[in-house]
Amino acid sequence: MLRNQSWQRRCLNTFFIMRMMLRMLGLYREAETQFKSALRQQDMVDTVLYLAKVYSRLDQPLTALNVFKQGLDRFPGEVSLICGIARIHEEMNNISAAAEYYKEVLKQDNTHVEAIACIGSNHFYSDQPEIALRFYRRLLQMGIYNSQLFNNLGLCCFYAQQYDLILSSFERALSLAESEEEVADVWYNLGHVAVGIGDINLAHQCLKLTLANNNDHAEAYNNLAVLEMQKGRIEQARVFLQTASLIAPHMYEPHFNFAVLSDKVGDLQRSYIAAQKSEEAFPEHVDTQQLIKQLKQHFARL
Repeated sequence: MLRNQSWQRRCLNTFFIMRMMLRMLGLYREAETQFKSALRQQDMVDTVLYLAKVYSRLDQPLTALNVFKQGLDRFPGEVSLICGIARIHEEMNNISAAAEYYKEVLKQDNTHVEAIACIGSNHFYSDQPEIALRFYRRLLQMGIYNSQLFNNLGLCCFYAQQYDLILSSFERALSLAESEEEVADVWYNLGHVAVGIGDINLAHQCLKLTLANNNDHAEAYNNLAVLEMQKGRIEQARVFLQTASLIAPHMYEPHFNFAVLSDKVGDLQRSYIAAQKSEEAFPEHVDTQQLIKQLKQHFARL
């Protein structure tokens, strides 16, 4: 018995040293070697998880997936390993595969909060808000109360046309928000609801409150620009779009909207440059392709 306790203490010390190498020192290759050595000495789920985390930090998701799958061969049905595979697929933007693995997680543990939330989110973005509501309400039944959950509930109620629950959900989300970023997200979603019901003034106020709580909210700048364009305030809309493009250059919407705005005022050169940036961010965007085609035809006639 004393020998087993001594062995466990040595394992804990080894894990502490390797975690320090991984998190504090950034010595990922050294940590990889140590974790592999630990697996050869004693096969443990925690070691597999840490080794996969090393490969994730090294930007090698496929290798991390292989580590998780090899771990599942030795520990069938282990929830933490299945959840790790789902997270990797989610990071790789393979949402359908991630949802399948999260469903497998629920087969093993039907109270797994992360799996329930992610499957609900997948249904929401698949235009199934009614099904997403079931998963979020399940989280409420489990005693999960936070701003993000009520924020998602408010959006699901809006798209599922359950209008009597929208404002109460967002009010609860605002009361439970623990940071300015969370408050900004709630006001941003309220802006979407205001646009959906046709109250442009309310939408404008919500987006302004979004920026008051988070001055780097690129989506709010973009949507404010669209509202300013509808009011005919061209210069203000241009400033908002340029700000959104600087904050989030990976977003195609600010580039496309700036291209459309420039095209309307006759600045075809800027419109073409912005349209190209939009195409780089989202090559399959049909409206961007049509705008570039129109601009090329116009340039050819000059």
